Amino acid sequence: MTDVVDLTRRLVRLNTVDRDEGHAHDILGPLLEEAGFTVRTFEHLPGRGSLVAEWATDTEVAPLCLSGHVDTVPLGAQSWQHDPFAGDIDGDRLHGRGASDMKAGVAAIVRAAVGAAGEGRPRRAGLRLVLTAAEETGALGARHLRTALHRCRSGPLLIAEPTANTIVHGHKGALWLEARASGVTAHGSTPHLGDNALYKLARAVTRLESLTFPVAPHPVMGAPTLNTATFQAGLNPNSVPDQARATVDVRTVAGQEHAEVIAELTRRTGPDISYTTLLDLPPVWTEPDDEWVRGVSGVVSDVTGSRTHRPQAATFFTDAAVLTPLLGSVPTLICGPGQPELAHATDEWCSVTKIQESVTIYERIIRAWCGL
Repeated sequence: MTDVVDLTRRLVRLNTVDRDEGHAHDILGPLLEEAGFTVRTFEHLPGRGSLVAEWATDTEVAPLCLSGHVDTVPLGAQSWQHDPFAGDIDGDRLHGRGASDMKAGVAAIVRAAVGAAGEGRPRRAGLRLVLTAAEETGALGARHLRTALHRCRSGPLLIAEPTANTIVHGHKGALWLEARASGVTAHGSTPHLGDNALYKLARAVTRLESLTFPVAPHPVMGAPTLNTATFQAGLNPNSVPDQARATVDVRTVAGQEHAEVIAELTRRTGPDISYTTLLDLPPVWTEPDDEWVRGVSGVVSDVTGSRTHRPQAATFFTDAAVLTPLLGSVPTLICGPGQPELAHATDEWCSVTKIQESVTIYERIIRAWCGL
């Protein structure tokens, strides 16, 4: 049977920085097929696909779903102490881009799924793995699965994003907008003959700095946030700019409607500013007293030895923003072996101990739900 650490190293050695996720599926797909899973790949671009593996049963209980992404972010300009595509091991640390975010998590759920399938047919429910492409660029791979997974029966969803094997009950939503102002161009020496779009937009985004959304802070997620990230206007120094654009990043909390967020921004900035949606991923939250969540908490406590499970929410978004509503607003947790503070960082690594520990966690979750 494939060793999970070796499988993680094989995945890390693949350069899937916003490309070539199919190479990862060429490794993972045959492992799952040999274990008895039905495997399908759905490409949104050539060589860039998401894999769905089904271990089916005829029972009425919907299958458990485990998910992770195999794409990674760029390396950055800073030099790495270890080759980011070698999968070097130094003590308890497995180094490389994607080691924590989140190839270790993907390797662990595949290893656990293959191990569970080797124990015989499930008596209670089946198992589904969803391994996505292009999560880092707005969950594009998961969104491409909307047709394939539409109206699929599903039990709970576990996302193996980096949490150091602690339980995270959800994450904020991400609403990225482009704000635009229009004006009239003129020669820079006669600005009174034009209508400067830059000034319009600058005044508008300044008003956003003090914006407080009319929603109560979430007890775990806290308050929503807003960041104006980029600003562009004009083509040359000696012309009045007739177009100006800025990007706005709003992180929303459970219970907050994105349509109302856009309406609130429009009220604050006025009729001269228009908004175009660049990314719309809703918040995800599952209450800690959910029956399945309590069961998973017990498993994690037993395996890790940690008896304290304070409800937590992630600041980053995950594919759950797409998959959870697509699968019917199922109970959702985030729990994976990676170090969350090392996601996207230079010299990224993952604890070998945590990787092995996560396999045990996933195997026990699978057994409990599927009836093994």
